[in-house]
Amino acid sequence: MQNLLDPAILFFLFGVLAGTLKSNLEIPQPVSRFLSLYLLMALGLKGGFALAHSGLTNQVMTSLGCAILLAVVVPLLGYGVLRRFLSGFDAAAVAATYGSVSAVTFVTAVQALENQHVVFGGYMSAAMALMESPAIILAVMFANALRQQRAPLAARCSAGAPVLALGAQPGPCGISPGKILHESFTDGAQLLLIGAMVIGILSGDAGKAAMQPFTGDLFKGMLAFFLLDMGLLTARSVPQIPQKSPWLIAYAVLGPLTHAGLALCLAWLLKVPAGDAALLMVLAGSASYIAVPAVLRYAVPEANPSLYFGLSLGVTFPLNILFGIPLYTAAARMVLG
Repeated sequence: MQNLLDPAILFFLFGVLAGTLKSNLEIPQPVSRFLSLYLLMALGLKGGFALAHSGLTNQVMTSLGCAILLAVVVPLLGYGVLRRFLSGFDAAAVAATYGSVSAVTFVTAVQALENQHVVFGGYMSAAMALMESPAIILAVMFANALRQQRAPLAARCSAGAPVLALGAQPGPCGISPGKILHESFTDGAQLLLIGAMVIGILSGDAGKAAMQPFTGDLFKGMLAFFLLDMGLLTARSVPQIPQKSPWLIAYAVLGPLTHAGLALCLAWLLKVPAGDAALLMVLAGSASYIAVPAVLRYAVPEANPSLYFGLSLGVTFPLNILFGIPLYTAAARMVLG
């Protein structure tokens, strides 16, 4: 209940209500984009400052190692399950969406932990950055394998066939892995997060003091404003939910809980601190609705965007914001102290 009374969460609920009532309230797209970039920049700086202060200790390396392992295991498991009731391309896309992470969910969880005075490592921002791209790469590998199964390579590709550029129509040979790697790691949001983290590491405590008004005082208000916009977007996605298969809706609800449970087991085995474990659970249980759909639209054009975007934003995102974050935090504190 305390989490629901947080001003940022209340603004999210208000956005959902306004959108459901068909209000003309809206956040202009440039403002929404600015808020997203601000949150990523502030989060990256916080992570960099924390890494500069702590250094690469065994605890840091363990937490980051868990993040990388989860970023590979979750989409592999998801693809195996989803392939039973979806086409291969749709299964790959949905698995990638749920195998990647939601930066807004993570930022909200960080704020919730701070409100509850739960200690966690600021370097977990680096974990979020590391977990962004592996699922995209795996989805492209699955899609390319499916394309090769459909027809012999020689029948589909001619010598010297051009590589697809972002924004172009898919070519007969699919997309170059090098191109996907480039798009994944140079995506604007991803690059800003990593760049801000590096700047935070280089500037250290002096930089933290200088940027305090930006990364500290403004952060809560900016998050509330952004969650208002997310509430409006969620309300627009909700009408699409009844059109989905009951199996897909079940996956959108139970999949994140399963992924978070895997993260908790891994944290318990490796003795990860409770705060870090809670954030690992949030990351594993979240689903991307910005970066991954943007890349998959071109990388896996055979998949239906309404499936992976609608499920992540219309079902998983609000469930995590309202119930998942307090549940994961309570579970981590109960198991790991």
